Amino acid sequence: MNTKEKLKKILIEDLNLEELTPEDIDDNAPLFGEGLGLDSLDAVELVVIIQKHFGIEIKNMEEGREAFRSVEALAAYVDQRLATT
Repeated sequence: MNTKEKLKKILIEDLNLEELTPEDIDDNAPLFGEGLGLDSLDAVELVVIIQKHFGIEIKNMEEGREAFRSVEALAAYVDQRLATT
């Protein structure tokens, strides 16, 4: 399972998006707003989820904003951080 697939499953399970399947989530759709529809509370939870599942700490808002653009961006961020640890 690649990072994008794993992230989609984690998002569905940990953010209680039961009405979605991994196939429903477009890799390039925004996570917030009109895309996946996440809100600011979900952003906080997403920081915790990334740390819990991948051991990666997102330390500042700019870093998080860039990583949380889409599943594609988040997967690239996770893969990059895991490669440097």
